[in-house]
Formats: sequence, structure tokens, C-alpha cells
Amino acid sequence: MSDGHGTEPFPEHRPNVGLVLFNGAGKVWLGKRYAQGGDYCWQFPQGGIDPGEDPEAAGLRELYEETGITEDLVEPLGTIEDWIAYDFPPEVLGQRRKNRWKGQKQRWFAYRFIGTDTCFDLKAVPPQEFEAFKWVELSSVPELIIPWKREVYEQVAEAFAGLAG
Repeated sequence: MSDGHGTEPFPEHRPNVGLVLFNGAGKVWLGKRYAQGGDYCWQFPQGGIDPGEDPEAAGLRELYEETGITEDLVEPLGTIEDWIAYDFPPEVLGQRRKNRWKGQKQRWFAYRFIGTDTCFDLKAVPPQEFEAFKWVELSSVPELIIPWKREVYEQVAEAFAGLAG
């Protein structure tokens, strides 16, 4: 996962993966974070990449852990090859004093969901990440995201815009 020159991009950022799930109508799945109120409680499934784990394998694992959706219910649509990174704001860094990471760097994958809404099990793997979900237009997602992650979501929405059809 180096940049081809032997150096790791964003070495102070935790390796992470994000997933965009498109339904047959071209809308994307957005989860409401469990027990979190406020205006910005929505996000795509995402999570850490374990040491030595392939990013796409990590994405499929996270998809199952957070939504209950298994690999047989998705078809690959695309990926963003480069890392996209964001820094944690000071208030989050303060909560993570024991954590050495400055932020997260993410690899993003897009999938077509071929199941039905009844396939989702948000309690499949504790601790529960999401308490509800909705299908929305990809272009509307960045405005629903916490501001310090919004630039990443704008890049993801732009990169995957052609996959909705």
C-alpha cells in the first residue's frame, strides 16, 4: 500500500476503508449512526483495515459487520485507487489521546446491492454501528455529512457519480 516509491502515503493516518452501496434505482445507502443525534449523524459504512488485510477484503468485512450484508449480495462497480485522507478536528483528537493517529486515510469501493431491504441486519455484529438507513441520491450525501469529513465525501461522490445508472 505504498505510493510506488517505497513510502507510505499519510503515515500519521489510520488505514481505513469506505463503501458506497448503490441500489437498482441508482440511489446510495446511508446509515444513521447508532445513538447519535444532531444534524450530521449519517455516513457510509467504513472501518479500519487490519494489519496485512487487503483493502477490498476489509471493505467487505466492514460491510457485513455494520449492515449484515454478505458478499453474495453485492457486485463490484468501482474503486478509488488512491488514498483519500482527513484529519480529526481538535475536539476528536482530544477524545483520542491514547490514539496515535492524526486522522484517517481511506480507500473507497462502490458496489451494486442486489438484495432487498429486508437483507439488512444492523445488529449483525456488536457493537451496533447504525440504527437506521435510507436510500438517497449520491449528490445529496456530502451536505448530510459531518463537516470535517465532507471534503472526502465530495471526492467520493464525484468519483462514483457515473455509477448511479
